[in-house]
Amino acid sequence: VKVVFHPDFLNSDNPLLGLSYEEFIRGCHLGCFPSYYEPWGYTPAECTIMGIPSITSNLSGFGCFMQEHVSDPQAYGIYILDRKFISVEESVRQLAQTMFDFSQLTRKQRILQRNRTERLSDLLDWKKLHKYYNQARVSALSANYPEFEPDIIPTSDGSNLYRYPKPCSSFASSVYKANQEPDVSIDLEAEDSLDIEGLDLEDGGENQES
Repeated sequence: VKVVFHPDFLNSDNPLLGLSYEEFIRGCHLGCFPSYYEPWGYTPAECTIMGIPSITSNLSGFGCFMQEHVSDPQAYGIYILDRKFISVEESVRQLAQTMFDFSQLTRKQRILQRNRTERLSDLLDWKKLHKYYNQARVSALSANYPEFEPDIIPTSDGSNLYRYPKPCSSFASSVYKANQEPDVSIDLEAEDSLDIEGLDLEDGGENQES
């Protein structure tokens, strides 16, 4: 295993990598953010909007949000580790198994998964998320300052965010399928045409993956 520790912001003028943050993320296969605690988690969200699968946890705001609004997060490239109900040792084994299973995916499977991941970018649009920020802000101010009276009281309009269904074809890590062999097969014929439209698998193009 090779690790590069880079304690600096990424930019195109960097003498070591010479890549912007967006270019660096686009060149990755997988983001790994198994947080023990994180109120939200911008890094896995940034991976998602750029079509990069990521590992998060059920103790991060991002992981909990995806569990609530996506029927099968893993099928969309969001791997949510259990860091709440199992031991540290079990969480480590789950993380290792998840990364190993991901490394076994074929090139076509990675392309399909990346396309699915990028579909979730609409779910993370600030036009949809801002109402939660307003609600949290008003709630915090009201709890600490009883005399606080907001100019606008955020209320629920009774509508819920669209819950993304499980794709018609998907594959699962053995971590989440107890007592079953890992199934990494994908029926390309059954997959949504959006997943494979316009892909040239002969010339090395993999949705900008490097």
